[in-house]
Amino acid sequence: MATMSLAAASPLTSTPRAVGAPAPLTAFLSLRSGAAQAMQFPGLMVSSQPVERRAAGVVAMAKREQELEEIRAMTTEQLEEEVVDLKGELFLLRLKRSARQEFKNSEFSRMRKRIARMLTVKREREIEQGINKRLSRKLDRKWKQSIVVRPPPSLRENKEV
Repeated sequence: MATMSLAAASPLTSTPRAVGAPAPLTAFLSLRSGAAQAMQFPGLMVSSQPVERRAAGVVAMAKREQELEEIRAMTTEQLEEEVVDLKGELFLLRLKRSARQEFKNSEFSRMRKRIARMLTVKREREIEQGINKRLSRKLDRKWKQSIVVRPPPSLRENKEV
């Protein structure tokens, strides 16, 4: 009975090549070098330089800086109220996700980042006043206990309509 080896029949096995031999065909086309692609498609220009994408990054950074200026312009009480409202909105988003309703997935990270920025500004102000970390945590616990639960702004708008 003759046995046949699968390894010998496989086109993906590694075999030694001569120098200057064409690149072997692989199952992964993205592994071919740029020179092999240029030989295959003469009109295709392969560039080794990275594509510049600074314009989008600059715009995003400008928006972030503008948002930080708005946050820094708020008083500490306004910051705390806004944090409570955003956390309520975040809770509603989680409810929507669990109920499989429509929602924007990007809103999660956007809200979490905005909350983090606000709390960072709040902590910066505490540092300027000379409040150490231990006292800050103590004040934070008192603030969290004093929060009056209220519906987030989006629910308040829906009830008024």
